[in-house]
Order: sequence, then C-alpha cells, then structure tokens
Amino acid sequence: MKVVVPTLDVEARLFAEGYRWVGSLDEVGTGSAVGPCHCAIVVIGPDAGAFPPRLRDSKLLSASVRRSLVPEIEQWVHEYAIGSASAVEIDQFGLTTALGVAGRRALAQLRVTPSVVLLDGQRDWLSVTRPGLSDATATSVVVPPVVTMVKADRYCASVAAASVLAKVQRDALLVELSTRYPGYGWERNKGYVTASHREAIGRLGLTPEHRQSWNLLA
Repeated sequence: MKVVVPTLDVEARLFAEGYRWVGSLDEVGTGSAVGPCHCAIVVIGPDAGAFPPRLRDSKLLSASVRRSLVPEIEQWVHEYAIGSASAVEIDQFGLTTALGVAGRRALAQLRVTPSVVLLDGQRDWLSVTRPGLSDATATSVVVPPVVTMVKADRYCASVAAASVLAKVQRDALLVELSTRYPGYGWERNKGYVTASHREAIGRLGLTPEHRQSWNLLA
C-alpha cells in the first residue's frame, strides 16, 4: 500500500478563508472494548512552519515512532490538549455522545480558542450533546465552527499530529491498566476483542474498565 504523505493544504485553505487558529482534532479508542476514548486537539496558526517529516496518520506508524514524534509535535504546534470519556460514560451516553464529551474536554483545556475545528470523519460528533450530561466542562464549552473531512488524519498534517498524541496517550493508559488487570493482554491488544482477549473474558469475567454495554459475554 502506498503511504500517503500528509500536507497542510487544507489548513492553508482555512487560513485563506480568514480563520486565525485552526484546531485539528482526532479520536482513538472507539473500536476498543476497554477504557476511555481519547480526543486530542492541536492548534496551529498560519506561521506554523514545516511539520515533522516523519509525521503520518498514527495507524501507519509503529509504536516507537509514534512515541518519538510526540516531542516534535509538541514543539511544532502552538498548543495541544487531550480529553477523554470513560467506559462508564460510553455505557451511559453512547459512543457518539461520549466522543463529543471527550472532544469538548480537550477544547476546554486550551488557552487559545480555535477559530475553526478540522475534524476527521464525515460527521460532526464534537457538537453532539444530550440532556442528562452533568459535566459542566462538556456542556458549557463553546464549540467553534466544525469542518469535517473523511481521512483527514491521513491527508492533513495537523490532524495526523492529533492522532499521534491521542494514540500514544491511550496506549500508555492501556499498558498501565494491564498491570491492574492482568491476564487480558491489554498491553498487546489495547482492549480490542481479539480471540485471546475474548477467551480471557470468558475465563476471568469483565472488569470495571470493560464497556459493559458491548455485550462482551455473548
């Protein structure tokens, strides 16, 4: 498969349209059965300069390369933040709403408010909310205009940067959780339901970190 090198073409177009700060956001952990989903947002301005040359969509990079890219990304972007929504919140509100909560928690940490958010995918889940959310951070933060783009994490350098930051943090969390709940192989499978993970669930049962609404015992 040909590896696509991301560019800043989309970001440049947004700057040309008059946006001062572009916030680029990506999520990880939606397909996992364990732990929170994470959303990372990076903020860049028109003077961001060249991005790290090894930067790609996090799914195209090895774990060691992703980790080594983190300080380079932190130096390149103007600002970044990572938010999460727990397995309990995913069970309570559903994955789409939980993603919005995680994304807005990331937004709320920023010192600079993005003029626009570039979001990977075809649906604006960042703006999704619902009655019953008690988290004041997630409900009160103002969401800027959102631009969605399918495979933005592959084609847009700033979204690729967000994907790397989110992936590294979540992977580190799953390694930590694997020491609290040994036997499930989370340090390897990162919570995805592999054959060995399913066997462990059948043998050991579910943990508080499993997404209980996912019918994992079926």
